[in-house]
Amino acid sequence: MCEPTLDPVVVGEVIADFRRSHKMSQEVLSGLSAIGRTHLSAIERGMRKPTLETLYKISQALGVKMSEIVIEIENRLL
Repeated sequence: MCEPTLDPVVVGEVIADFRRSHKMSQEVLSGLSAIGRTHLSAIERGMRKPTLETLYKISQALGVKMSEIVIEIENRLL
């Protein structure tokens, strides 16, 4: 039996898509969310998974509910 896992590449793609749809650069989003630009870049490239706290900061900076991001991640994983 295969255990489900959270694909960090999908998570990063969703966050990057939300950022681009809000016409924000990584630098602006990282500044508004108080996380480092290199950290955000690593998340968007699927090299790191964001913590819930980081995902919340990103969602607040984007002006969306964290659940919107999570739902989109779930949709792409199905």
